[in-house]
Amino acid sequence: MTTSLAPALRAAVRGASHPGACDGCTAQTLADRPDATVVRHGAAVAKAHAPDTDAAALRSRLAVAAAPALAGILLPPLRPEAAPLHGRLVTFWPYGTPVDPEHPEDAPWEAAATLLARLHTTPPASLAAGPLPPMRGPLKAARALARLRASAPGHPAACPVRRAWATLPPWARAEAPCDHARALCHGDLHLGQLVRSPAGSGRWLLIDIDDLGLGDPAWDLARPAAWFACGLLAPDDWTRFLTAYRRAGGAPRLSAPDPWPALDVPARALTVQTAALAVAKATEAGRPLDEVEVAVVDACDRMAGIPAQLGPTAAK
Repeated sequence: MTTSLAPALRAAVRGASHPGACDGCTAQTLADRPDATVVRHGAAVAKAHAPDTDAAALRSRLAVAAAPALAGILLPPLRPEAAPLHGRLVTFWPYGTPVDPEHPEDAPWEAAATLLARLHTTPPASLAAGPLPPMRGPLKAARALARLRASAPGHPAACPVRRAWATLPPWARAEAPCDHARALCHGDLHLGQLVRSPAGSGRWLLIDIDDLGLGDPAWDLARPAAWFACGLLAPDDWTRFLTAYRRAGGAPRLSAPDPWPALDVPARALTVQTAALAVAKATEAGRPLDEVEVAVVDACDRMAGIPAQLGPTAAK
């Protein structure tokens, strides 16, 4: 967090918190990355978005999060508009209790799948949010590869990651439009994107709208699919997740008896993205890859020698 942004963001989140709701509370930094800074004060959270955030796209995404049709699916914002602050756009949200990373056995896989199914089957026209931006999942994957090239071009693990990336079709590398699906997607689904409802119902809700938009719903299932394929997610957890998605009436291609023709390319892309970031971060920190990071790089090495399935276009 920049020196000038820090006090201004803390003051902004204090102003967004309900008066008297947290007397004596101090602002707590929940995240501080180049692409986002998140600060909490009592019941309110302020998020300073990336410096290059598109204001019109963020406005549309805020309108989606506030839409009555998505009540109980997305966490609604405290304010309908983003506020400029030291060259950044800031949004305000109620604080929800996140997934406990110390207890992975309690991960809400069924809840996550059910929320995704409801999101994917909500007609965009029912949101009254105007033209929606594209889902940014492929763009995030491309940025991960750019970071790998900049930070670790000579790392031994970079080669299999780049080779796996080269096997992906252009749409999965953000080099061409993804025009084979038009569902509303979260764009960056992982367990850190779930919180318990702050309204006291205890229900899980999806958070983080930065990548939300129209695109291939398979991308939202791709990260757990990739973890399962890499041996990082137990088969029982994957089955729970996929079964809950089907029961909630998710996208037909993903609810089919064999969803892998639709999942293969997005799962490969998320594996490459994960590996690229792992190698870049390890290089930047001057440390070796850990066991999990080695597993995703090894998966890239295997993928580079196995042609991708035709994916969603052929699965229509």
